[in-house]
Amino acid sequence: MSDYEMMDKEEIYSKVLRAGRRTYFFDVRATKAGDYYLTVTESKKFTNDDGSFHYKKHKIYLYKEDFTEFKEILSEMTDYIINEKGQEVISERHQKDFKREDDFVAQEAKTPEDTKNIDSFTDISFDDI
Repeated sequence: MSDYEMMDKEEIYSKVLRAGRRTYFFDVRATKAGDYYLTVTESKKFTNDDGSFHYKKHKIYLYKEDFTEFKEILSEMTDYIINEKGQEVISERHQKDFKREDDFVAQEAKTPEDTKNIDSFTDISFDDI
């Protein structure tokens, strides 16, 4: 059997979800015994410093006997996230130049005394030197 025939026999049904730098592949495949299972592959594109790129892939295999519990837990977890954080995506956190608020707080004065010290330092007059 050729490689093409093996691929044709193994992959039964496929869908692709493109999501920014990530792509998710959902593939129904067949076991040697002729039963079906699902593979979910996450492929993420990374750009090297020289402009070339590569992909990192992660794959899970999901078998029929696990579908019910998997769907229940996936639904529970996604509902929890939406209930806690809403549907809005905080997209700026996904940008390379995103700086956490903690980074800014560390640079700012935290108490009025700190502010006084910073102000007095920055208010130095060159006439005083």
